[in-house]
Amino acid sequence: MSTDLELELRRLEKAGSTGVLRASDGEFHLAEGAIVSAECRWTTGLDRLVVEAGVATEEDWRRAGAGDPAPVLGRPRLETLALLSVFDAAYFLLATAERSEFHPAPAHWLAPVCHVPPQALVRECARRGDPRSGPWPAALVDRAAVVPVRRVRRRRVVLTGGQTEVLAIADGHRTIASIARALGRTAYGVLEAVRELTAAELIAHPELLLEPFGVETATLPVAPLPSAPAVVPAPVTPLPRRVAQPVEPLAPYDRLEPVDREVLVRLKAALEELKW
Repeated sequence: MSTDLELELRRLEKAGSTGVLRASDGEFHLAEGAIVSAECRWTTGLDRLVVEAGVATEEDWRRAGAGDPAPVLGRPRLETLALLSVFDAAYFLLATAERSEFHPAPAHWLAPVCHVPPQALVRECARRGDPRSGPWPAALVDRAAVVPVRRVRRRRVVLTGGQTEVLAIADGHRTIASIARALGRTAYGVLEAVRELTAAELIAHPELLLEPFGVETATLPVAPLPSAPAVVPAPVTPLPRRVAQPVEPLAPYDRLEPVDREVLVRLKAALEELKW
């Protein structure tokens, strides 16, 4: 997690600053020290989320950004989606941002419906776990294609609705970020689904795709490349039978450790309303 960016958010919160904090891959919009909007080039934009959810049309959103937000601000579920968008973007920005720069500016038009204290935001991102760990670290969300395995061993695998959607759209070309945009889902939600599908041996490990995309393998868990097989006939040995391992769904948010109570209640309602 980017300590410098975290410290800067806390400093701006303490100062009650209003403006835009630009990071390497996105930006935070603050109003009196609270985060009211966040954008990241890796995540699905709030505009896509609201259109996919039927909260607003593309024209409604364009007019809101042009200075007429009143019709959109009164829409049900806008706060829900705004919260999800902020937490989604923050997870990746805090994991990858190398520098940041604050510019004072008028409050974002979403300020009346979305306020997230930086302290609560940092706690939630930390609760989600180290974004650099596992077979799909955050750095790969827009760099490695999601490739379904061609041959699946016969065994019973229980999939959630979200995992089924991701597996259905994965074509060996789309990345996690592009799948999230196509489905109108959060990038973190798709990342978790891909991690679980990989554990279930339905999605190929991205290890062989790290080098072509310029990811430093020294910082990531990478298995050695297999040597080319010799062209020698060999007897066919049947694969051992394996016990089915059901895929565990994501932990429900009502089991999380409390952070900021008001934000937690709103976030829980958001997830319950939009869960797959």
